[in-house]
Amino acid sequence: MKELELKYGCNPNQQPSKVFVNEGELPFEVLNGRPGYINLLDALNSWQLVREMKEATGLPSAASFKHVSPAGAAVGLPLDEILRKIYFVGDGELSPIATAYIRARGADRMSSYGDFAALSDECDAATAKYLKSEVSDGVIAPSYSDEALEILKSKRKGILLTIRLYLSAKKFLV
Repeated sequence: MKELELKYGCNPNQQPSKVFVNEGELPFEVLNGRPGYINLLDALNSWQLVREMKEATGLPSAASFKHVSPAGAAVGLPLDEILRKIYFVGDGELSPIATAYIRARGADRMSSYGDFAALSDECDAATAKYLKSEVSDGVIAPSYSDEALEILKSKRKGILLTIRLYLSAKKFLV
């Protein structure tokens, strides 16, 4: 895809905008929902942060962005019993990418309300289940498990913005 029409400009009262590339294809694919301009800025900026965190640490990384600003960023380290209570997480099994996002969102839960989630690794079912329980506008990741996609498509009456960024997109996003 070379072009994508957005649902609106910076604000919902503005005319729709477009993103496009002159050569090649867009470095991402919208799997569900329809992005606005700010959604796309949040997605692409948050992706750059988690990509760099993963490169620096070697650990799964996640970020929570709101209005083009990070509300939190973290790596996927296990959560002990106290952190599970602080982050309102039950006793279920959590993957490293799920704990990364839980930690990122927990850095500032107020600012993360209605955030855009960025994941350095595949979005799995554990991460999707957590995202489904929170108020979020969208998620960007390099891939999604089939189960995660089904869970995310059931959120927000089926309109949760879900974007897959191609790992080859690094050359576009510097």
